[in-house]
Amino acid sequence: MDTSELNDIRTIFNKRKGEIEERLKEFRLVLKRNNPRELFGELAFCLLTPQSRAKTCWAAIERLKKTGILYDGSAPEIEKHLTGVRFKRNKSRYIEEAREKFLKDNRFTLMENIASRSPHEAREWLVKNVKGMGMKEASHFLRNIGLGEDLAILDRHILKNLKALKVIRDIPASISPKKYLNIEERMRKFSRDIGIPMSVLDLVFWCRETGEIFK
Repeated sequence: MDTSELNDIRTIFNKRKGEIEERLKEFRLVLKRNNPRELFGELAFCLLTPQSRAKTCWAAIERLKKTGILYDGSAPEIEKHLTGVRFKRNKSRYIEEAREKFLKDNRFTLMENIASRSPHEAREWLVKNVKGMGMKEASHFLRNIGLGEDLAILDRHILKNLKALKVIRDIPASISPKKYLNIEERMRKFSRDIGIPMSVLDLVFWCRETGEIFK
């Protein structure tokens, strides 16, 4: 383990701990509010994030919410609002399909399928049943609604830091589900060893790379 890298992580953790805990509380409130449109917005956001900047994706979701297109627009209409999002044609279709499948009569029926499951089981269900959602996106969605705080969101920021800290040797070009679980367990062990919870560590890494605490 690289001592200087670890000291940097601890410094950020100590400095930004209050902000991070507040953000995690905000995530938990999403589920407590149980607003179908808000929950669907979080799902749509996570569907946009592969190979795209999180802030760009969230800005697109905000535009779609404001116009109402997120809730009743066609895939081509959704696509027009995905400025800066990569693979926007496919992603607009994923959003439309998820909406048609799960947002019905002011109910977000997806929650009926995951709320009673463990976070790991819920993630597995999401990957199998939501088109366009892989392990990272499913973990991200569950964390953002307060259900996945022990899951790893293995995006480029997290992987870069895990490599710098020698938790992993290399950043893989692609990550199979088996590989994902292996890296996640390494991160979980590292989290226990340094006494920083997984959900907090994720945001510490993100803050270290971007200078801010986001989603």
